[in-house]
Order: sequence, then C-alpha cells, then structure tokens
Amino acid sequence: MAEQSRKRVVVFRALPGLGDLLCVVPALRALRAGEPDAEITLLGLPQAAAFVARFPHLIDRLLPFPGFPGLPEQPVRNPELLAFLAGVQGQYDLALQLHGNGPISNMAVALLGARQMAGRFLPGQWCPDPGYFLPSEDNAPEPLVWLRLMEFLGYPSQGEALEFPIHEEDRAALRALPGAEVLTPGSYAVLHPGASRAEHRWMPQRFAAVGERLAERHLRVVLTGTAQEAEVTGAVGELLRGLGVPEVLDLTGQTNLGTLAALLAGARLLVCNDTGVSHLAAATRTPSVVVFLGADPARWAPLDRDRHRIVVGDDLGAVLAEMDAQLEREPHLVR
Repeated sequence: MAEQSRKRVVVFRALPGLGDLLCVVPALRALRAGEPDAEITLLGLPQAAAFVARFPHLIDRLLPFPGFPGLPEQPVRNPELLAFLAGVQGQYDLALQLHGNGPISNMAVALLGARQMAGRFLPGQWCPDPGYFLPSEDNAPEPLVWLRLMEFLGYPSQGEALEFPIHEEDRAALRALPGAEVLTPGSYAVLHPGASRAEHRWMPQRFAAVGERLAERHLRVVLTGTAQEAEVTGAVGELLRGLGVPEVLDLTGQTNLGTLAALLAGARLLVCNDTGVSHLAAATRTPSVVVFLGADPARWAPLDRDRHRIVVGDDLGAVLAEMDAQLEREPHLVR
C-alpha cells in the first residue's frame, strides 16, 4: 500500500484527551514518512486544534468531527452530521480508523466514502476488509497498537517514542508567568494531582506528602492543572503550606500545551496520576512517577519504564521509593 500514491488521507481520532492524541504520534510519523506528499487530515474534536497546530510536519489540517450515534465523546448533531457526511463523500483516498476497535467507529469511517479504509476490528464483529484491518489486541500499549497497524499497511516504524515540539516562544511564555522566572532547569519538580476522571485521582494528602519529600530534597514544588482542577490543586497547596513546605508555585490554569511542555522539559521529576500530562512527560523525556488507580497500565503507561516509573494502587510508600530512586540518579542518565 505504501508504494501507491495516497494524495488525501483522513485519520479518525476524535478522543478528547491529550494523551489520546500523543499516543498516535508514532503512527502519524510512520504514515508521513510513507506518504510524504499526501495531504493528511485529522478528523477529530474541535479542541484538537492546538495539537494539530503543534504538528504541521505530521498533520496538514483538522476536520472537526460532528459526533456520531453511539460514540460518547461528543453529542450528536444530526443535521450537521448528515451535511458533513454528504460533504466528504469521495474526498479521500484513504480513511484510517485510529479511534477504537468497535463496530461503531468502523461504521463512522465507512460512511466517509473513502476509496479505501483501514483500521482495527473487534474479533467476532464486522471486519470491513481483512486486507486492511487488524484484529484488536487486549492490553497492548496504545502507541504500539496503532504503530503495528501502520506496519501492517506497509508504513515502516520511524520509532516508538512520543514527541512534542517545544518552541522558543513557549519557553518565553513560561518565563513570563508570575513566579516562573525563578525556575531553572533541574531545580524543581512538578506535581499534577488532577485527572479527567475523579476515580483516577490520588488523594491530595498523598500528593502533599510527596511534595514534602521533594522539598526535603531541595527541590521547589510546582503545581499544575487545568482551571477546572483548581479545587484539587488548591487542596494540595493548602496541605503543603500546613506542612511548612516553602515557595510552592501554583500554575493551575495558567499553562497551555506549549508552556506546560516547556515546564516539564526543565523539571527534575513529574509525579502525577494516569492522565495526559504523563504522556507529555514521555514526549519531553521528563522522568516521572505515575500513579494508576483505575486505568490499565499495560495499555496506558509510558513505554520507557526506566525513565517513567509506575505504581498501581494507593501506595504512598511505593511512590516515595520510586521517586527517591529517580532522584538518586544523575539527571543526565534519565534525560
């Protein structure tokens, strides 16, 4: 397939999380290497615009997804969906389903009317084309799932690592944030106590205990999170103040993708829940300790288990031990 000219390719990945998008970067890199002259469109949620703008070498444009019956990521707007489907008929040479493994996502891609479609299917369910669809794998790492699909389609891997380009304007914007001007590379650690799902959040008291240990190791503690997570980060900050931890910098709601990546790139360590910032740390090669409370680490943990340590369950002692082990190593050995 890779030898054929694919002038227009649409990639369906309409999942809401940053990690959901970062995990398909290796697949997109393989696709671009195999189709250097193709126009590659991401069919995704509107909020993916910032992600698409960050990867012009992999994605040419974003096509906002209007929702589809049975897919929970976005409410279905039937008039818009019908107009959308009518407008895309025959527009694409190849439609890649990188959204999921079920018959609903395959049906959505089939209705795009591309000349060829490819993806994964759930064994026992509808397989649109055995020559272009692979059966889904249970408990396989998410980046490798889609990278294997690319290889099956004739696009050799260009590496398994995630990536996230950081620009000088990102670093300048970070330095301009109140209090961030004092941050120097390797002098601070980041705590990210939020997560999109409440059941995936480790307790604030645990993060505060981690922050206390970091302060004992002479690292400034930086709190991050979205504006919607201010209550969670605020609780951790209050606990840290009660423990006498000095100079905690709370950047909740003040970072965008670029400034957050720049912040992580200079951090000595990240401690977080299983959420998008974990994948951003993998992309910036920032050492991390990730707490898994609900999701499957076999699927969602970073691939590099040396640079990124995982702890499954509510075990403060295990997190502190992994964190201490990371901090005992020379920074250049984990970068």
